[in-house]
Amino acid sequence: MTSRTPSSLLRSAGTLARAAGAAVAAVAELLLPSVCAGCGRLGAAACESCLAELAAGPLAVAPGVAALARHEGVARELVLAQKERGRRDLAAPLGQALARALPRLSRASPDADGTWWFVPVPSRPSAARARGGSHVLALARSCAAHVAGRGGAAAVAPALRLSARARDAVGLDPAARRANLAGRISLDPDGAPAPGTPVVLLDDVVTTGATIDACGRVLAAHGVVVTAALTLTVASRTAAPFPAPGNPAPCHPHG
Repeated sequence: MTSRTPSSLLRSAGTLARAAGAAVAAVAELLLPSVCAGCGRLGAAACESCLAELAAGPLAVAPGVAALARHEGVARELVLAQKERGRRDLAAPLGQALARALPRLSRASPDADGTWWFVPVPSRPSAARARGGSHVLALARSCAAHVAGRGGAAAVAPALRLSARARDAVGLDPAARRANLAGRISLDPDGAPAPGTPVVLLDDVVTTGATIDACGRVLAAHGVVVTAALTLTVASRTAAPFPAPGNPAPCHPHG
């Protein structure tokens, strides 16, 4: 009788769990068809018409920073549904929307081996727990899966941590956002790519740029090169451009 190692047993268990999960999802889809989070139409988590709102961009927010759409209308509904309303099924179509925008980012690039590296902006630990996991990490994984599905190579590097001491940034002005993040984003050595690796920062919404800038500073301090940052939406009140991570000059976000 052939013995099996614990690792092979774990792999087998993982395969069975994924297969079972897929079967359950298929049955659930038959019994409870998906409803578009943007317009309420039956048939998909996000219908093609609503996803088209994210396909016209990306919008140039600042050098090296882009967003797929303004944080309003259908685009806002899709973002909030995934982030705040438990619509985890939106990670797949929204992540794919991010992946499709990559060729239009002039500063974004894969590493020397052709692998795209995606670093998700971290969530507050309490928020991630309440949502059943980091919604931005889910977006990054979907983005990478789409790149890989089209014949490319991609990796997700959960390289950043946000301290539990950081407050919810909703309603904070630019100065308060910067103060809220000061010293509260750190590198996770277990998730960080090697120094010199070019990465693309991913997030759901950019408001003042304080979070992207803080993340870029931490990564740069450890030799990781942020070539671009890409988000689903940009808050409508963001008027003035802000410095992007990866620029030679120091980043001092404003507005």
